[in-house]
Amino acid sequence: MTAFCRAAAAGVLAIVVGLAVWPLQAQQDKSPDAALARLLQAARAALPGACAQPAADRLIRILCTGRIRIGVRDYYPLFSSRDGDDREGYEVDVGQAIGRQLGVAVEFDRVNAATRIPLLAEDRVDLVIATMGHNTQRDGQARFIRPHYYQSETTVVGPRSLAVSGWQDIPGRTVCVTVGNGSNAELVARDARLMLFDEAGVLPERLKDGTCTLAAQDDSFFAESFTDPAFAERYAQKFGFAQVPWGMAVARDGSAQLARALDLISQIFHRDGVFLELGRAHRIGTGFLEQQQAAWQRPECNTDTGAANDVCVLPPFNAELKPTPFAGGVAAFEAWFESWTGIELSLPMLATAPAWAMFKDGVANSLILIVGALLATLGFALLFGRALGSRSAPLRWPVRLLTVTLQSSPIVLTLVIAAAIARALFPFSDAVALGASIAALGLTNGSNAGQAISEAMLTLRTEQALPRRGRDLFARALSRSATQIVAFLVNAAKGTPIASFIGAPELLSALTDITSFSSGRATTYTLLLIFYTAVVMIVVWLCGRLRLLLERRQAVASS
Repeated sequence: MTAFCRAAAAGVLAIVVGLAVWPLQAQQDKSPDAALARLLQAARAALPGACAQPAADRLIRILCTGRIRIGVRDYYPLFSSRDGDDREGYEVDVGQAIGRQLGVAVEFDRVNAATRIPLLAEDRVDLVIATMGHNTQRDGQARFIRPHYYQSETTVVGPRSLAVSGWQDIPGRTVCVTVGNGSNAELVARDARLMLFDEAGVLPERLKDGTCTLAAQDDSFFAESFTDPAFAERYAQKFGFAQVPWGMAVARDGSAQLARALDLISQIFHRDGVFLELGRAHRIGTGFLEQQQAAWQRPECNTDTGAANDVCVLPPFNAELKPTPFAGGVAAFEAWFESWTGIELSLPMLATAPAWAMFKDGVANSLILIVGALLATLGFALLFGRALGSRSAPLRWPVRLLTVTLQSSPIVLTLVIAAAIARALFPFSDAVALGASIAALGLTNGSNAGQAISEAMLTLRTEQALPRRGRDLFARALSRSATQIVAFLVNAAKGTPIASFIGAPELLSALTDITSFSSGRATTYTLLLIFYTAVVMIVVWLCGRLRLLLERRQAVASS
């Protein structure tokens, strides 16, 4: 009886202990750690057979090759910098930690704001950790890892003496930015003019050498610059906007298992303070990382489904722009064109209302600029031709000196000087920039055409049978130099895109602004080429008619 009682008591105790342990075991089985272990175990169990499958998930391929290709920046102080073969920074260490979790080597590849998503889509990198803000626009281009590994806002930096304190001071100003920065759309919407750079690393130097008056970039980027007393003495953060969570990203297609593994790793890194420790080691701001550690230690977040829990993860920054009324038709056409030709077509200037408005304004301003440049070239040609062909030395020699100066100066320098004079005389505006561009193009091409007219006048004077009336001489000179005049008129039309250099809001400038916050750069600039080719062809035809008219007049006068 005693033995039976002992056995019964042991059985009851085992049941009680089992009931007590079972909830804990169940909780452990639902932890991100257990879920990650199961996922990796199942993936490794499929090796090596799955390695030969062309449609294998990128996680399988990473385990097969024993390496993960991670896209990082080459120069983004504190986050990712490169010196020869050595890389350092918060994001570099995050990549190394991910490699250790997966049990594979890490191969870093250089990316920038414009290439990081395309390189994912082209399967040239497996993962991007490159200061990329997670916004609703990019959700359709890449699969972002949740939870996010950092957060920042865009800050506008400029000289302390510059009176800029908010959006009210931005319209008409040029702001230096990087291609592909999501906050560029906000700047453009506020009527800022953008000067684009491929890498953020050049922005502090461009501020110092005066190329840029204002620069906009993540506050995390400028953090190191402001640790330099000389930089902090001269420059200040004017204002900030667009708080954006940063996300690691993988390709949307063929990366479901890899994305799942990285989601779980990110949860673990926040919960266990890995992100926080790495952030402190590299002296970056850690307020966000401290908040995230507390959040992912909460029971409702510390589960294998935490990354899908809206209470735990941050939403992407809402960067959706108002679509055009015909955006649906544009998307359908893009899809049809790709299915028919196999070529991916992107028409961002037709998809959103801000881009469409900028595109229309760019076309209108380009046409104004072209017509203005043609009229200015013709007008200056007549003035220079008359002055250079004059018998009066006091009139002829100053104009000749001006002609030689214009012919010797690069058109860009002439544009800059014209813009500087215009800004000294008038408050800066789009109209002022267009006017300065028209004047510069007209002077440059008109002086050359005017010289051709004067040379024709000189030649005609040597012909003994020519009547000596000045008006008749000038008309004959116009007819004889018709070919050269037409050539410089065409050159003026072809040169109008360079006006974007001084901020003239023509089509090249508008499309550059559009592509600074959207995809489709190749298609966009192809359309730009088509536009200017068509315009120049029309100008050539019209100038050809003008040349025939002038030559016909000469023929009539000679008969």
